[in-house]
Amino acid sequence: MSVSLTSGTTTFALARALRQIPRITVVTNSPRIADLLQDAPAEGQTVLLTGGLRTVSDALVGPLATAAISSLHVDRCFMGVHGFSIEDGLSTPNMMEVEVNRLFLERSNSRVLLADHSKWGTKGLYRIAELDAIDTLITDDALLPADVEAIAEHIQDLRLEKA
Repeated sequence: MSVSLTSGTTTFALARALRQIPRITVVTNSPRIADLLQDAPAEGQTVLLTGGLRTVSDALVGPLATAAISSLHVDRCFMGVHGFSIEDGLSTPNMMEVEVNRLFLERSNSRVLLADHSKWGTKGLYRIAELDAIDTLITDDALLPADVEAIAEHIQDLRLEKA
């Protein structure tokens, strides 16, 4: 299986769990995630780092990153965001990360958003994609019932985990 992980604290937490998964290929634009996985104990794990210009939020972006991601296809993309809402979709305050994040979504069979309830309703300056671009949302159970209902109209698979 191949997965992509965008940069961010939530995807970094997921990367810790992926260290135990054998024979997985991880594509990331996060040097922190690549460093974490480079000495993973799991057998046959491959890590691909996109390259590019490093942003303040530890993401590799720019023409090198987009060229690398454009040439790949992964089974599942795991994405963290600054915010998400029905009106503004997935968003980030970083203009440089938008194109890379869009490509991560486009170049995958399945798209998973990892975001706690505090990201709901938060709007970054730049839109990455519509909320409907996500297949699965994994969040905590602190969302209001009305928000859960509204999100479920746009995302096929909504998973609420204990906070």
